[in-house]
Amino acid sequence: MKCLVSPIFLFSLLFSLAQGNTSINTAVQLSKMDPQKSIIKNTENSQNHRTLSAVIKAADLEETLGYDGPFTVFAPSDKAFEEFSIGKVAHLLNPENKEDLKALLTYHIIAGKFTTSHILRAMCRGNGRATFTTVQGKEIEATMSGIDIILTDDFGNSARITTADANQCNGVIHEIDSVMVPRQM
Repeated sequence: MKCLVSPIFLFSLLFSLAQGNTSINTAVQLSKMDPQKSIIKNTENSQNHRTLSAVIKAADLEETLGYDGPFTVFAPSDKAFEEFSIGKVAHLLNPENKEDLKALLTYHIIAGKFTTSHILRAMCRGNGRATFTTVQGKEIEATMSGIDIILTDDFGNSARITTADANQCNGVIHEIDSVMVPRQM
């Protein structure tokens, strides 16, 4: 089956993502990530992923994201967590809510290393749509809106990849603009 996305469009999309289409500071932060370090080490050192780092630690996923892999992490920025609700995050960080927190975090992770070029190729094979299974076991669908890759789940939650392809020794991070919730929290 022929791909419906032109090579010129794919090039311009990848170029705009590499240039930090929405936020130069975010692109700079992701570009400063050391590809020789793990996902956990780089999020610990990121100025834009402090909440994500705290969530990873509270969910006891440091060891997994520190050594295992490869993983693709759709990483909500601190701003995305603020829009999600600092109150909800604080509630989830309570030790008695660890399972909910772990479910939330694993909803943003897929097994394997999927760069934007891999995601776009999968979308070409799927006539503009590609489905990926999260580590939590739920599916998210990738589609295009203009030049943006949009991730959508079965509940209608969606997030846009704002900065892509921060390579890690055990995977890749794509920053997204919102927190996707696996169920009503």
